[in-house]
Amino acid sequence: TAPRRINILSIVVVLGVVFSLPNILPASATERLPPVMQQRLNLGLDLQGGSYLLLEVDVAALRKERLSNLLEDVRTTLRAERIAFTGLRLAGQTVSVRVTDPGQVERAREVLNRLGAPGSTGQRTLTVSGGADQTLSATLSEEGLVQAEQQAVEQSIEIIRRRVDELGTREPSITRQGRTRIVVQAPGESDPEQLKRVIGQTAKLTFQMVDDTVAPEEAAAGRVPPGSVLLPQPDNPGEPFVLVKRRVLVSGENLVDAQVGFDETQKPAIDFRFDGAGARRFAQATSGENVGKRFAIVLDDKVISAPQIREPITGGSGQITGGFTQEGAAELAGLLRAGALPAPLTVEEQRTVGAELGADAIEAGRISTVIAFVSVLVFMVLAYGLLFGGIAVAALIINGLLIVAAMSVTQATLTLPGIAGLILTLAVAV
Repeated sequence: TAPRRINILSIVVVLGVVFSLPNILPASATERLPPVMQQRLNLGLDLQGGSYLLLEVDVAALRKERLSNLLEDVRTTLRAERIAFTGLRLAGQTVSVRVTDPGQVERAREVLNRLGAPGSTGQRTLTVSGGADQTLSATLSEEGLVQAEQQAVEQSIEIIRRRVDELGTREPSITRQGRTRIVVQAPGESDPEQLKRVIGQTAKLTFQMVDDTVAPEEAAAGRVPPGSVLLPQPDNPGEPFVLVKRRVLVSGENLVDAQVGFDETQKPAIDFRFDGAGARRFAQATSGENVGKRFAIVLDDKVISAPQIREPITGGSGQITGGFTQEGAAELAGLLRAGALPAPLTVEEQRTVGAELGADAIEAGRISTVIAFVSVLVFMVLAYGLLFGGIAVAALIINGLLIVAAMSVTQATLTLPGIAGLILTLAVAV
């Protein structure tokens, strides 16, 4: 009925006015309103100013890491199954190995085939074939590598979003461009160098055992055993390099929390906590024959510290020390909470939009909107008369209020093209 329609329309108009008001009221006045009525329009990068970054995922490094992981997987899998082998090497996208016992070739083939089990897409990522002289070859498929690249880009977008949120930036725009590029727009972030530092750091944290079978001097001279790698330790001049085993005991993927704390000397440190699976792995790694040995805490292929295991660590939590400053510890803790990037990122383009430019854009947009709105109102009155033109004008005003209210409640971002869209909406509504 007509009265019901009028009542519904009146309620909608009142709500539109109420939710639009915070955009014109001072901040001191909106603080006294209920939280749902404090929402304002978010201004985009072109209006508010901020930083713009064009990033590219380093797919070459991602492929290299996948192939290196495959080499270690073949090594550790065959050793775990007690299958003797020689001649393990990597050539292109293929890892080849010679099985010493002819009677174990088929068993080794079955074991390696399990490494390439179909993933979520149902496609096998690994092809195992046999050759002469008891040689087996495991080849990563191109489809599997492309799939890994796509997943890396999608995962990078989500991790970048969490890292930018740690900075307190509201409504960042993070979108994919092409196959391997990511566009980041952070309105209100005036320090692009901090943004690059926070976004660009891989923050890959791993816990690996130290290899004490070879002296550090011999390892530095090139005598690195298979299955180990020599990594730098920048914060320890007395031991600038540490030989660690490639096998990862626990990774940062098992972290559920990382906070700034203090060590025994009251210097900033990072307190971390693992999930259930990570706690079990960490307890196993620090128990038994490993007690008394050292393990390395590795961040982005650099050893932060290499403490000795005095007793099994079964609580699932620990502390990372390494000469951090308060700001550095807080930044690293935020990176660890957000998660590690699956591949390095390179900055292809960087732009900074100053606040002055944003203020000029806002003023220009406001003037153009007022001029366009007044022009439409004058046209409506001249074309349809004072009565019907006035009714249409009232409808346009209500339409504009409802659009602003909806954008405020949903925390939409207003940009210069958005202002043009508002003007076009008023004209088309005629």
